[in-house]
Amino acid sequence: MDGSTDVDGRDTVVGELASMLSRLAELPAIVVDDAARIDMLAGLERLKAAAAAVQYEVMVQFAESQRAARRGMGFAERHATRGVPEQIGLATKTSPSAAARQLGRARALACHLPGTFALLRKGEISEFAATFIVNETSHLAPEQRRQVDARLAGDITGIGPRRVQGLARRYAIEADPAAAVARAARARKDRRVGVRPAPDTMTVVSALLPCEQGVAAYAALRRHADGVIAAGGDGRTRDQVMADTLVERLTGQASADAVSAEIGLVMTDTSLLGGNGGAGGSGDGEAAELLGYGPIPAETARDITRCAGDRQGEDERRARVFLRRLFTDPVTGVVVDCDPKRRRFDGTLARLLTYRDGGTCRDPYCDAPIRHFDHIHPYTHGGVTKPGNGRGTCARGNYVKQMPGWSIRLVDPFRHIVETTTPTGHRYTSQPPPAPGGRQRAA
Repeated sequence: MDGSTDVDGRDTVVGELASMLSRLAELPAIVVDDAARIDMLAGLERLKAAAAAVQYEVMVQFAESQRAARRGMGFAERHATRGVPEQIGLATKTSPSAAARQLGRARALACHLPGTFALLRKGEISEFAATFIVNETSHLAPEQRRQVDARLAGDITGIGPRRVQGLARRYAIEADPAAAVARAARARKDRRVGVRPAPDTMTVVSALLPCEQGVAAYAALRRHADGVIAAGGDGRTRDQVMADTLVERLTGQASADAVSAEIGLVMTDTSLLGGNGGAGGSGDGEAAELLGYGPIPAETARDITRCAGDRQGEDERRARVFLRRLFTDPVTGVVVDCDPKRRRFDGTLARLLTYRDGGTCRDPYCDAPIRHFDHIHPYTHGGVTKPGNGRGTCARGNYVKQMPGWSIRLVDPFRHIVETTTPTGHRYTSQPPPAPGGRQRAA
């Protein structure tokens, strides 16, 4: 097959998919009654499942093609698919880690779970249900996995995803009880703590713990709160006492709201000082940016610093809040400089890139935290170590650009737009999130 035929086939597929999208957008105007709308919802759900199955099949084909090409280039097997999840993630608008999980599901379904995959292709089960089956059988040998798949094929249509998960877990345990026990033991090695933003300037701190440890930790907090309430209380609810006690015991602070921290607040001078004239002419109309969380109201940002200041001198464990000033370009809204106080020799520049890029990887669609600071124009090729030539990335985002066929370049220094080119020739752009008070223009 020559190159022109490949291009024609690609254009045909792209054209067909574009036609399908246009047709889908027209469907709601055709429906005239509620019975037809229900039929349409059911049909679209089947279509979503079938589309997911086709996506999975294409992912596997792409990964195998890339592996074969890398082998031909002399790459070791362990490096033969490096960069594949990144390309899939860019195409599907997901992070590289999420794309890697998708690819893993795709391989499991295509290679070891043919019955489940067939049901997904026909739209008889949801992608959600198929994911449960993949996860619950991941510890089994290929032949055992196929046996569980065969048992499930006749049982999982017409039931909800949670029941599908329960059946898959039961059949997997019955297929290899020893493996199920070993899996439970391995899971304890995955204990971890995480944090994620919640609405209204709150966060959710979670811990994945062995069952007995989690129960014991919760019981200890509950007992302490019950004791406070039984002693007459202090105006807080039981849940509030438990939450405050958790913070105090983890941080060693005298009280939950006396935690020392460096607050990376990206805000304008009017937001910090509280200007006059309402939202149209004061900082109250602008959101501040709290690194590691996201946008918060300007008044909340001022409260964070004000509360710490009010407690200065209380005791030796008093809260210490350091406010780092960040300077933004008033036209682009891009953070361009930062206060050099409390810095190591090279600490200020790293913090500037972290604040400018919002604390997350600058690769398109990647939401992993920044772990590396990367030269856009490589230092070994004369690239300078200045903000305009730097970007914050996750570890895998920095490593993958060293693979053949990958390149990055700064295409708009004014707005710091970076273009990533993948081995297939596709191009993707990214730019920093707009800072408060800026007037960033769309790329």
